[in-house]
Amino acid sequence: MINKNKLRVLCLDTEGGYGGSSRSLFNSISNFQDNEIYIEVWCKKRGVIQDQYKRISIKTRITPEMPKITPVPKLSRNLLEFGRFIFIDWPYSKKFRNELKKIEKDFDLIHCNSEALYWLACWIKKNMKTPVTMHKRKNPCASVFSLLQAKVINKYISGLIFITENEKKNFNNYGLSNVPSKVIYNIVLKPEENIKPLNQIPGDNCFKVCTLANYSFARGVDQLIDVALDLKKKYIDNIVFVVAGNIKLSKSLPGALGKVARSGGDLSDYAKKFGVEDMFVFIGYTKHPERVLSGCNLLIRPSREKNPWGRDVLEAFSFGIPVIATGSYSKFVENEVTGFLLDEFNVGNVSNAIIKLSNNRSLLSTLGEQGKNRVNKLCNGRERSFELLNFWNEIVNK
Repeated sequence: MINKNKLRVLCLDTEGGYGGSSRSLFNSISNFQDNEIYIEVWCKKRGVIQDQYKRISIKTRITPEMPKITPVPKLSRNLLEFGRFIFIDWPYSKKFRNELKKIEKDFDLIHCNSEALYWLACWIKKNMKTPVTMHKRKNPCASVFSLLQAKVINKYISGLIFITENEKKNFNNYGLSNVPSKVIYNIVLKPEENIKPLNQIPGDNCFKVCTLANYSFARGVDQLIDVALDLKKKYIDNIVFVVAGNIKLSKSLPGALGKVARSGGDLSDYAKKFGVEDMFVFIGYTKHPERVLSGCNLLIRPSREKNPWGRDVLEAFSFGIPVIATGSYSKFVENEVTGFLLDEFNVGNVSNAIIKLSNNRSLLSTLGEQGKNRVNKLCNGRERSFELLNFWNEIVNK
């Protein structure tokens, strides 16, 4: 039975535990006090997150019909995705939308955990009286479809939450700022004690550099092969790269990457092509990124988008692991304070930073400890969840 004396919030999660946004939502909810709020979570996908919610007595429902659409870089792909959404995904979501209408009086607010639900949010605003808030977690590249998404959010969302100042700046670049908003950093939970590394990770004394990302050209994991080549040229043989995530390559990728993909290969085959496969451990997708971090010394974020923040960075810091990343935003990764923040992904500079840390374990420990202190302060679970609760109450009370 839903207690109508509490704030009642329905959260819509597109990932079901298979991504950072889903983990971030869980971290927020797990820090609420029972007497503060009643929450249900509807997940588009079935995953381990439902068991985690069950352990903290949060009701969940699997709703595969939940309609989502996200702008992508290429015009042709946008047209294909949007067409499929309008003519297939949206009609398919009718049952889901009917379920939402049935529970309209049971909730004070609906929270969309991703901007991929912007079209659904528009429908809710037009067909229901329940206010809608949304998490803005990504910075899409400029396009007509990104502008459409921003305009819909600006018009139909009652409150918008940005995970950093960067997402807010990206949104405001469209000249849209009507929607009430707040920057609330993602919560990072303290790791459990004695987490065992995955069996695939070598237990030797090699210096282990990990990355947590499914492959895409924007995420730039292929650039680690170039770094490995540079290390080999410098006769460094005690570095191992641990790559956790899907390593499938798209056939439309440029250069040698595309050639490997078109011959049926993946990122491990790309590493073999350049003779550095012995310097890599490809884990594949894992439900337990914490078991990757517990077995590694350093995290690298080789993104071509220069975005030195995200759940991988924050969770690495929670383990006391420094981070190498590119960009100019130093709220989390600060150069030679919590890791190395580089203007560009220069192969020589990256390999030199890795060598420096592998040879100086005292510096490695100092940077890692300072990173841990930073996320403990900025990403404190109780404080950030309290910010979110206050924001939701403000929106409902309006």
